[in-house]
Amino acid sequence: MNRPSRRQFFSSMTNGLHGAALASLLGADLFSPGDLHAAEERMFNLTPKQPHFPAKAKSVIHLFMNGGPSAVDLFDPKPTLQRLAGTLPSRELAFAISNGQNSGVLFPSPYEFKPRGKSGVMISDRLPHLAECADDIAVIRSMYGEHANHEPALFLMHSGRTVSTRPTMGAWVSYGLGTENANLPAYVVLDDPKGLPINGISNWQSAYLPPIYQGTRFRTEGAPVLNLQSHPEIPTPLVEAERSLLRRLDEAHRKQRPYQPELDARISSYELAANMQLEASDALDLNKETEATREAYGIGADPTDSYGRRCLMARRLVERGVRFVQLYIEQQIFDTHSNLEKSLDYACGKTDKPIAALLKDLKQRGLLDDTLVVYGGEFGRLPMTQGEGRTAGRDHNPHGFSVWMAGGGIKGGTTYGATDDIGFKAVEDRVSVHDYHATILNQLGLNYRDLFIERSGLNERLTDQFPARVVTEILA
Repeated sequence: MNRPSRRQFFSSMTNGLHGAALASLLGADLFSPGDLHAAEERMFNLTPKQPHFPAKAKSVIHLFMNGGPSAVDLFDPKPTLQRLAGTLPSRELAFAISNGQNSGVLFPSPYEFKPRGKSGVMISDRLPHLAECADDIAVIRSMYGEHANHEPALFLMHSGRTVSTRPTMGAWVSYGLGTENANLPAYVVLDDPKGLPINGISNWQSAYLPPIYQGTRFRTEGAPVLNLQSHPEIPTPLVEAERSLLRRLDEAHRKQRPYQPELDARISSYELAANMQLEASDALDLNKETEATREAYGIGADPTDSYGRRCLMARRLVERGVRFVQLYIEQQIFDTHSNLEKSLDYACGKTDKPIAALLKDLKQRGLLDDTLVVYGGEFGRLPMTQGEGRTAGRDHNPHGFSVWMAGGGIKGGTTYGATDDIGFKAVEDRVSVHDYHATILNQLGLNYRDLFIERSGLNERLTDQFPARVVTEILA
């Protein structure tokens, strides 16, 4: 067989490119308008979708602890640290410090650990309220991440990669399951009035998923949703006529511009805003709760009022069918680089009572059975000092840290996995961030391998192309 000449080779290649371009231009003609409309509906519809298999949980409340809580001070007692207190760390541990300072010495926890509940889960005395819920939570002590800096670690925990261009977990859940309440968003974010977390709104972005699946922020001070109410002087029949006309105009505009995700998201957001006028105000009105309930969450008292409000809002939202609710706490409240006891006392003092009240409230109302509650930060803290003396703190530790889950088919009173003798590295039954994501999706009835979107020739997933497993050992 004769080899083609250089001219023949490039001629045949350009013919192929022309064919590919022609196929792309004519692609829409291969489908009927009905087929195109059905494809759009599948992509941009928030109506409830069937899970891949029967689900244990209908919704998720994600309690994100900004900054990285210290496992060796809260969930992972290390007697060896007491014995080695003040000694120099190993070379590996010494090089783990992230800010270029000289490494400190091994630093045992100043807090006392006790077995809690009937199950004996070890929780420190810095979390006395959560300790009362020990039999409802499963603590994973063997989490590990990939990066010691906040920004990439936050992206990893929320989206499965250390980069800023991927959909977050709440967006994936909304994409996979839709919402059970068309009058409220599928994915709600309750961030702190004191400021956005590191990475800002990227923490709840939809990225290359349709924009309809990104998180919707609700405020906990003032009006929860700005500009939600219509002008009271406009008669209701006139408002309804106006909405009906807008719907017809929107639909006509949409049909002339297929495959425009930003347009679809904008129209859907307007429709949702109209529906929210009927229900959001009621869902977020905490005055409809009893005084005893508000007191249990720490509302009206310092320092628990702000976070208590968000926890109670979260319960009221999942009660009404919101699929994914995510709570943030200040900017980096658990970033305890110095004054460990003062810093950790402050962080736990604001969050411990409201979180325990949320678990008890969900359980008392029968909601914990199908609501998955997840607690954790972007990483943990090192078991050695950063700084000196009474002002010493702990630096970032992605190598071994703790998270916990409760409700939604989780086996309460469970402790799973282990770090080494000083709490530096996960060594037993290690759980990656991708395993963590796969487990959350599993409880919602979603197979992490089958939840994907086709993009650039790949099936993109929350767990990306990485190996992952469901942590079945913590499931009921």
